[in-house]
Amino acid sequence: MQSMSAPGPSYEVPPLKGKADERPAMSRARKKLLLACAAVVLLAGGVIGYWVRSDRGQTPVAASPQPVPVIAIKVRQHDVPIILTGLGTVTAENSATVRSQVTGLLIKVSFKEGQSVKQGELLAQIDPRTYQAQLDQAQGTLERDQAHLKNAQLNLQRYMQLAKTDAVAQQQVDNQQAAVDQLNAQIKINQAAIENAKALLSYTSLIAPFDGVAGIRLLDVGNVIHATTGSATTQPNGADGSALVVVTQMEPISALFALATATIPEIQTAMASGPLQAIAFSQDDKTQLDVGQLVALNNQADPGSGTVQLKALFPNQQRKLWPGTFVNVRLVTSTVHDALTVPLDSIQQGPQGSFVFVVGQDNKVVVRQVSIRQTFGAEALIEKGLSADETVVVRGQYRLSPGTPVVLADPEHPDAVPNPSTASSGMLP
Repeated sequence: MQSMSAPGPSYEVPPLKGKADERPAMSRARKKLLLACAAVVLLAGGVIGYWVRSDRGQTPVAASPQPVPVIAIKVRQHDVPIILTGLGTVTAENSATVRSQVTGLLIKVSFKEGQSVKQGELLAQIDPRTYQAQLDQAQGTLERDQAHLKNAQLNLQRYMQLAKTDAVAQQQVDNQQAAVDQLNAQIKINQAAIENAKALLSYTSLIAPFDGVAGIRLLDVGNVIHATTGSATTQPNGADGSALVVVTQMEPISALFALATATIPEIQTAMASGPLQAIAFSQDDKTQLDVGQLVALNNQADPGSGTVQLKALFPNQQRKLWPGTFVNVRLVTSTVHDALTVPLDSIQQGPQGSFVFVVGQDNKVVVRQVSIRQTFGAEALIEKGLSADETVVVRGQYRLSPGTPVVLADPEHPDAVPNPSTASSGMLP
């Protein structure tokens, strides 16, 4: 018997949807993400590369330079004197050591040291009694001899009358005439002795030889002052006992100064046109002391120093010039009319010589080479290179170069524009 088993119920297993379906989806999402990241990286690299190429290939645009503050001034046009300057020494026109011509006791001093004295003013008195006695003696001798002469002349007249009648010999008349002549000669001797005694007596009064200033007293009252003799060696300080004081003339006063021998033709040409003005300045060349005239150009030059000596005379009414002091003498030889001048601070020095910064109409500076004829104080006389009314920079040059824009600062406030040592020394920026 065949047994057949009945077929049981059949079940169909459904396919797994979880893992089998998710794997393709995840692969696609991952690919998309990677592609997106790659695109971002490529884009960023492209941008960076573009920026790098742009930075390397293009020049950055520079900012416009800021204007530099400076102080500037216009070129002046006016008459300028041509001046030669030399160092000199003030010298008194007259200076005398008052000495005694007689020996005697100094009994009076009538001046004060440093006092102004007038010509003929009594400075000191020597005891005059001895010299007064000598004068009186000479006058007495004269009167005696005059009396003898009068008597001799009367006797001569008598003898001459008697000789006419041969009452006396002619020899006696001649002898009497000789006696009269001898007495006349003696009277002349007496008169000369009186003049000498008067002179000696006058020497007892020491007087000022000219208007001037008395110096330090060299001898005091109570000392014996000695007569100056030709064989005696006198000393300027009065140590020989014959000097009382030195009197120095102050008005007018002169100055001896030296200039280069190359200026002699210019000076001679100027002197031919008239007197030349001389101006005396202090040794530091800052203070004007007096104004005078040139009086002499020495007839010889010094070949050793290459200079020639000149002499100028000054009225010195205010007595600012003092003997023995040094002065700067400015000799005016001519005048340049309508000359161009600029402050000395505007002049700079470069490889090609002197130059200035000129401010143009567009407020930009240009370099201008200039030729200087002379410098006078804080001013320079421009021979060529500038024209009237141009504007030159006088402060702040150290930051300038050709074409630099500038802004003009107030000249009344120079501190607003720095001016370091490079600018003041004229160095290029």
